[in-house]
Amino acid sequence: MSSLRVTIMPPDEKSPYSAAPQGVGYIYQPRFALLKILDLAESTSVLIEKEDDLDFIDAGGKKSLASLKHKARGDRVNDLSTDFWKSVRIWLASYERADRTASNLRFFLFTTAVVSETSFLVNFLDGAERSDALVALTREVMASSESKLVAEVTVAFGDLSNDEAEDFLSRITIIDNSPRITDLPHIIQERHLRTIRRENRPHVFERLEGWWNDIMVKLLTGERTDPVFGYEVSDKLSAIADEYRSDNLPITFRSAAPDSIDAENDPRLFVEQLRSIGISTSRIQSAIIDYYRAFEQRSAWARESLLVSGEMEDYEDRLSDEWSRYKDVVFESLTDTSGEEALTAAGRNLYKWAEFETERFRIRERVTEPYVVRGVFHMLANIRPSPRVFWHPRFLDRLAAVLEVNA
Repeated sequence: MSSLRVTIMPPDEKSPYSAAPQGVGYIYQPRFALLKILDLAESTSVLIEKEDDLDFIDAGGKKSLASLKHKARGDRVNDLSTDFWKSVRIWLASYERADRTASNLRFFLFTTAVVSETSFLVNFLDGAERSDALVALTREVMASSESKLVAEVTVAFGDLSNDEAEDFLSRITIIDNSPRITDLPHIIQERHLRTIRRENRPHVFERLEGWWNDIMVKLLTGERTDPVFGYEVSDKLSAIADEYRSDNLPITFRSAAPDSIDAENDPRLFVEQLRSIGISTSRIQSAIIDYYRAFEQRSAWARESLLVSGEMEDYEDRLSDEWSRYKDVVFESLTDTSGEEALTAAGRNLYKWAEFETERFRIRERVTEPYVVRGVFHMLANIRPSPRVFWHPRFLDRLAAVLEVNA
């Protein structure tokens, strides 16, 4: 039998076939787009991979095409850098389609590299004083290159008149030393999440970026064709941030469900309790989902340190107390001689109350998601060896008898 050899490369070494740089470049686009759409006016919209890496359109219809280049640390941009000339080729095509000088286009190259001080590209840096001879200088640089790419650009650029060439170049801006992909979360949090408590900012950013990336995927796949407006991002950010206020908690498992559900064979105590009062399989399935969502939600709140010390324990005590009070009312008419039909009916009545009439018992005032309270009731019903809540009036007695037999 042949053996399989697995080679583990040192962390500071990369395979020559690694696509990591390209992967970073693709991920950089949506993250950088999120920063810029937050920086710009809310009326601005953005598309990804349309005419360029990013297309920004302001309220007046003016369009800015942005090329993004995430380079290795220490990289420099010089006269014949491929990144610049690839972008120019894209921009010339857009300039032609938009009727040249009649267009409202602007062109931006955002690169994490630094433009070499000796390169003619310094003329395109943001805020730089541009040479009066920039058109002639650009043509000289083109003529000095033997690159096929630059040759293609030379042909397209040569189709422009001097006035059009000057107009085209005047629309180009290079933003060098742009923030790297790992810097962007901190920048976004410092610049746009300052009204949110510092300890919550990473969690708010994570959720905002998750929502944003989903929209970017829909744009890339054509599921969404309309651009994304800045006000959509503002609204979403506001909604997420609102969940992290002192009277609220984030709800992030509303659509979650366990990988599999076996309502008829699930051995957990809270499920056994529901079977004991004859709850239907479909309702037991719902209960399992509520338990799962509440358990995962509680774990997420704990990981993010969103709960005050003892808050969940106090909440469980409140629910247990409310259950006890209502249980006494429901079981009041039962006697030692009550038959099984009366016992299960009382249990179903008590469970129905917990399932549908307890929304007002919130862990915090604005946490209104039903699975939170329902799920906590199931957690209390799942405690072994003695659950803190039960539905069947004789459940504890029967459970004790089982434990005694198995002892």
